[in-house]
Amino acid sequence: MDSKQNSTKKILVAFYSRDGHTKKAAELIAEHLNADIDEIADKKSRKGFIGFLIAGYDATRGKTTEITFSRDPSDYDIVIIGSPVWNGKITPAVRTYLLKNKEKIKKSCFFVTCAAKDRKALLQMNEIYGGEVLSKKVLTRKTLEEEAREFAEELKSII
Repeated sequence: MDSKQNSTKKILVAFYSRDGHTKKAAELIAEHLNADIDEIADKKSRKGFIGFLIAGYDATRGKTTEITFSRDPSDYDIVIIGSPVWNGKITPAVRTYLLKNKEKIKKSCFFVTCAAKDRKALLQMNEIYGGEVLSKKVLTRKTLEEEAREFAEELKSII
């Protein structure tokens, strides 16, 4: 996808998704904001039941992991970062992304996807990043698409 503009701001939506919920939300937000998108890939397998258990354990322990991503966040005015919530925590992939890139991100917005309205993961993202956060949102799986569009609309008014 070529670099796109929302007004005069360059926007990137970076996300990690294990089962597709966060990916779907990220795609909707990026489309709504005419933003670039970048999937954060975890080099550690998180597939299947064992992968699910290890993922929850790693998230709970605040572990990092080896990741890959394509776009340099320093090329963007705003980086919107999305993560699933695992055992009340952000994923190791997003934790690693924030730790690696916090100095490169000028302004950020965060969203998490989960089964219930749990804001603790957003607070973790904020603590790790430490910079200016324009907006934070919990998107629940029941109304994911609707909430992702609402979040994108909210962002349009502040970006």
